[in-house]
Amino acid sequence: MNGRSTTGVFARMAAQPLFMCGFRPFFLAAAVYGAVLLPLWLGYLGAGLALPAVPGGPVVWHAHELMFGFGLAAVAGFVLTAVPEFTATAPFGRGTTLGLALLWLAARLAFWSSGSLGAAGQWLAALLDAGFAAALPLAVARRLWRDPARRHRGFLWGLAAMAATVAGFQADVLRGLYPMRWLVAAVGVMMVLIVVAMSRISMRIVNDALDAQRRRRDAEDGEADDLPAYRARPPRRNLAIFAISLCTAGGLLAIPPAVAGWLALAAAAAVLNLLNDWHVGRALLSRWAFLLYMVYWLMALGYGLLGLAQLGAPVAAGAGLHVLTVGAMGLSILAVLCIAGRTHAGLPLDGRPWVMLAAAAIGVAAAVRAAAGMTGLPAGWPLPLLAAGGTAWALAWGLAAARLAGVFVRARSDGGSGCEEASAAAGDVLSP
Repeated sequence: MNGRSTTGVFARMAAQPLFMCGFRPFFLAAAVYGAVLLPLWLGYLGAGLALPAVPGGPVVWHAHELMFGFGLAAVAGFVLTAVPEFTATAPFGRGTTLGLALLWLAARLAFWSSGSLGAAGQWLAALLDAGFAAALPLAVARRLWRDPARRHRGFLWGLAAMAATVAGFQADVLRGLYPMRWLVAAVGVMMVLIVVAMSRISMRIVNDALDAQRRRRDAEDGEADDLPAYRARPPRRNLAIFAISLCTAGGLLAIPPAVAGWLALAAAAAVLNLLNDWHVGRALLSRWAFLLYMVYWLMALGYGLLGLAQLGAPVAAGAGLHVLTVGAMGLSILAVLCIAGRTHAGLPLDGRPWVMLAAAAIGVAAAVRAAAGMTGLPAGWPLPLLAAGGTAWALAWGLAAARLAGVFVRARSDGGSGCEEASAAAGDVLSP
């Protein structure tokens, strides 16, 4: 195939609705990948299914693909869509979106085959994996840096930190070291990115919930409630980010368990303190506000369990890590796919029951997986608990993929041609 025909194929691919906006291919990839990963892992645990032979073994494959495959796909979709909106700059072009999506896919294929291709395969996986992670901060750096308000640079530092964890992981692999410490560090970086992103999303969602409550009360008794506006206050947010970052750095540096335990408990306390901004009354019980609220509760619980484990409580450290990844990360990504994915596709938010069913399944998956990490369980209990948790997770993402795939691959029904929000979405934000 010559260069001209290759360019033509690329252009025809980029012209598809899937690449109209940055969130589309990456949110689709996250939903589908989330539905696929856990059944493969359960097949390995329960039936000895062969997993890709990667450096570090099956556990490393599982954690790597959860964080750098599933998680980073969702992050990419969010920042490629949100940063142009936040900085009032032009959306990323279709070619950029397609190129980054192909790089993500190539990184997945390279990592899956890295153990069977020897040193050359490991180098290829390292270059593609780290290349995709580095491409994200590079893509948005100029826009964030030139933004006069400077309110959104937290995304740049978070993306750069995530790229550093991917590079650290691959450097350890190439040196023949066990790379799990970098995957644990990536969990902390992901929590920071969630806090940064949720502070922006929650300002819209919670205030819309308050507005809807005012309108409802006004229609009932002709007198609107004097409800305060919600504000995601920077001091509490920054304290949570600092505490999580300190806990993450401590784990990466292998500090004594007692110190690491107290740092994790401090992170849990800082996240709970952040929740003080959220107590706005009945509006908090609306669908979308409640989902975002629960993300922080799961984050606090995860760090609490992690701290207790390091201080000698009868719980494995993996229980806290899985509440953070399966629970806080999983639920936040589901909420972002449903909120940002639909509104930027020109659609109102989805009021159908599947959203809460999927959210509940993620909560069950996190709880059951944490229970499987408790010490002192009867000998035959951990595997059924792992199977139940994995099944719940697969159900959640299978539902998400089935309900959202059409949103991402089809052209906009409102006549839009880019990432602009649906004009009618605001009225549907509070679907019960």
